[in-house]
Amino acid sequence: MTTDAGAPWLIVGLGNPGPEYAGNRHNVGFMVADLLAERIGGKFKRAQKAQAQVVEGRMGPVGPANRRVVLAKPMSYMNLSGGPVTALRDFYKVPTAHIVAIHDELDIDYGVLRLKLGGGDNGHNGLKSMTKAMGPEYHRLRFGIGRPPGRMQVADFVLKDFSSAERKELDYFVDRAADAVECLVTEGLERAQSAYNS
Repeated sequence: MTTDAGAPWLIVGLGNPGPEYAGNRHNVGFMVADLLAERIGGKFKRAQKAQAQVVEGRMGPVGPANRRVVLAKPMSYMNLSGGPVTALRDFYKVPTAHIVAIHDELDIDYGVLRLKLGGGDNGHNGLKSMTKAMGPEYHRLRFGIGRPPGRMQVADFVLKDFSSAERKELDYFVDRAADAVECLVTEGLERAQSAYNS
């Protein structure tokens, strides 16, 4: 698949808006997006053309690997993420293959990262909405949160904050996830997969 190498990248942290959701497992995409914004020296502001907050900037070393990026946090609630992401894609003229969704993933252990291009939504409402809006051919960074303990419902688990034990390592894992996104955007999927997929 060929894409315009000079085209910007749209990096979308998935989550729910509002302080009551800020520390939830479901909001780990927002946490990674916030760290990436800090790294490129930007602050999120309301997008003009979409229900989202955005930061524009550049990522990567000076030279040919330096990329124009738009970081985004949809403000529509998780299960309606597709609308804002599609509006941003169209406004910034981003090829679908230059979109990265950062999201929580139940089926891998806490802190484990997996990068991939395309695929199913695995029951994740944010991905479901994005795929319905624009097809599945975008990149995903899956951030493992593990399965709920005992008989806890999945919806309750993802909308709870990380446990105190998990929080001890959360900053490290979020940092590593941000590294993985930077590697994907500046060095390509294969290089990022070999460095970060565990």
